[in-house]
Amino acid sequence: MAFRAVDLVSPPVAAAWAYRLWFRLPPPARVDQSAPGDVRELLGSPFEVQLRRRAIRGWTWGEGPVVYLVHGWSGHAEQLQPLVRHLLHQGLQVVAFDGLSHGRSDPGEHGSGTSDAVELGRSLDAVAARFGPARAVVAHSLGALSTLLALRDGWLSTERLVLIAPVEGVPDFLARLRATLRFGRRTERRLVARAERRTGYPVIVLDVAHLSRELEHRPDLLVVHDLVDRETAHGPSARLVAQWPDGQLYSTSGLGHRRLLADPAVGGAVARFAARLPVEPSLHAGERPQVRVLPRAEESSVA
Repeated sequence: MAFRAVDLVSPPVAAAWAYRLWFRLPPPARVDQSAPGDVRELLGSPFEVQLRRRAIRGWTWGEGPVVYLVHGWSGHAEQLQPLVRHLLHQGLQVVAFDGLSHGRSDPGEHGSGTSDAVELGRSLDAVAARFGPARAVVAHSLGALSTLLALRDGWLSTERLVLIAPVEGVPDFLARLRATLRFGRRTERRLVARAERRTGYPVIVLDVAHLSRELEHRPDLLVVHDLVDRETAHGPSARLVAQWPDGQLYSTSGLGHRRLLADPAVGGAVARFAARLPVEPSLHAGERPQVRVLPRAEESSVA
């Protein structure tokens, strides 16, 4: 109600308020403690690369063709450690990192506690400049959008691409933010202008489906998504796979948005795909997502 009042009286102030909410990082995502202890404690060799005099810190394991692991919004490399052992078993070198303002890396251009998909994509690109072309990139959630940006506009190149619970994109998030805060078009115009000045990209471009169509080379694609993911919808992933030549969809049920990162079946499928081996169809391949109409109060928490 307070935000709506500010929106009606002063759209510039409302836009500044919404801007801070949009780009503010929530508390770091927790690691799934159901992962075996030896996986959580798997130690890699640390490395550091620079992006505009800011340190990006990461770890590498094994030898062989490179696989990059890319976390999502408020994520970190430790979340993705359950995938490491599966990939090492296939004779691959694994490289994971914390994007700027995430985990153990330095604060980004706009300070600590704030970041965006473009900054995460540039962090990935800086790491790729160090370790070279990839056999595969495995990206979770917002990391999917950042990876596609790096593939289209950066040095990153890969033979294979795995998107785990990918976001739909910034236009979808903006629509949900508008529905939650209930701001009007005057505030929205100012908010979009501020966001575009920050990232250097039009909001409409920061969309997974849009970027995928603009790739000069489309790598082989596997998308992993839970049918009842409450943070990112399964439907857009199914549509992305349908329009991607030979794209594959691996559906789970009941793992949600983050628990699937530690699931052994998911880890095995991701590693087999990265190793150019066939991926067995998921048990839930033919199921439809369970659609729930959220009450307005719950809808706000989801957005």
